[in-house]
Amino acid sequence: MVAVSTIHATAKPFRSKVGRRLRSLTIGELVNIPLQPWIWFRVIDLPLTTVNLIGFSAFAALLATGAAYWSMKLRQLRRKQPRLPARRYFAAARILLPIATAAALIVCAVSVARLPGASSWPGLAFAVFAALEYVNYFHVQLMHDNRADLRRLFTSGFRRSHLARDLNSRSNPPLGTR
Repeated sequence: MVAVSTIHATAKPFRSKVGRRLRSLTIGELVNIPLQPWIWFRVIDLPLTTVNLIGFSAFAALLATGAAYWSMKLRQLRRKQPRLPARRYFAAARILLPIATAAALIVCAVSVARLPGASSWPGLAFAVFAALEYVNYFHVQLMHDNRADLRRLFTSGFRRSHLARDLNSRSNPPLGTR
């Protein structure tokens, strides 16, 4: 009986810390979907052009994908599932999102070349950030927003992203044990 309560006592803080982190990542991505256009198009008053909207849409699609991933990762851990829920949708997104992002980059770059300025540069910037988010989620972890991530970056360099590891494994060990 003592061993079970000891395991429970040590496992619960780990789960709650990871759970808080995953919820924070999910909410952060979701909040940025309406927050970013409000800042850029309402507060800063960048023009609401087709090109700017195309770039932002690519960026928002990656933010939504990130929110969905962190949410599914949290579900996987809570339910103690061996594999990421909705894994096949993320596998499809890994194929479709770079095509959509590349198309947005091309449209925005052509627009910047034809008519540079506030009506096109923000769209290109959003599309570039979408491409970086794609790499961050599906290939290499680019975001390092806490001490542990920064320490690992400086000692070991870049590492595969969590989603890339989830998509390339037959089963997924709990977060923090890889």
